[in-house]
Amino acid sequence: MNTITNIFTQARNAGTQPISFEIFPPKGELSMESARSMAEELAKLDPSFISVTYSAGGSGNKQATAEIAAMIQDDFSVPTIAHLTCAGASEESIAAAVSDMKGRGIRNVLALRGDLPEGYKPGDFKLAKDLIPRLTEAGFCVGAAAYPEGHIDCDSMRLNVEHLKQKEDAGAEFFVSQLFFDNEYFYRFREQAEAAGITKPITAGIMPFMSKAQISRMVFMCGASLPSPIIKLLARYENDPASLRQAGIEYACRQLTDLQEHGVDGLHVYTMNNPEIARAAMCALKVALVR
Repeated sequence: MNTITNIFTQARNAGTQPISFEIFPPKGELSMESARSMAEELAKLDPSFISVTYSAGGSGNKQATAEIAAMIQDDFSVPTIAHLTCAGASEESIAAAVSDMKGRGIRNVLALRGDLPEGYKPGDFKLAKDLIPRLTEAGFCVGAAAYPEGHIDCDSMRLNVEHLKQKEDAGAEFFVSQLFFDNEYFYRFREQAEAAGITKPITAGIMPFMSKAQISRMVFMCGASLPSPIIKLLARYENDPASLRQAGIEYACRQLTDLQEHGVDGLHVYTMNNPEIARAAMCALKVALVR
């Protein structure tokens, strides 16, 4: 199965941009049947790769990440990225995760610190940059997160870009950005990253807002700014959930087509396990290309 590094290289040589999706293991009891059905719908859209988040349902679901990623590769021939967090992790637990992923034929891993769990106790890996060398030594193509508006725990954009450079120096081969709702933040961030000597591709992550509760949660979790057009949409459709959902998808599609026109390294859609979102994104991007 192809590495993400090769996918970006091939796209750049062809003058195109990788378009990818992200899904997460369902909370609670995992149904591989439902995961396979969702993956089948996404695979029909021919994404460059699909990333699978880590432990969305708690510690009992951690193995589901590798299981789903391997299933997508094996059953639908779509390259995948398995997320791996290191907050509170020990050398032994990371070694076990590495062994499991290698045994399943996974080649690409996104190294993350992850949210600090309740009762967090420091482990052998403090930050994602500490995990990256361990994964590169194991033979994985390793990526890391990028934060166009800065990490929620970091008030300085200078430090934010410095941390990104440290991840690259540690061995990160590509970056996937956190969601944002104003493309200008991403363009400024891209300029800052280039000025800092960062050369690895940064793919832009976009998530449509589907409800007022969801976007409020995302803003507080990620520190993403809400631009005026979104605030106006939230006010206009406050009592019309269906219209707000459609407006959110359309807004995300406009973000994606603008990013495409500005020649970003890649486009990553946070699908929230909804193939409808992925289909709308792909349709908008293909239409924009033939204008």
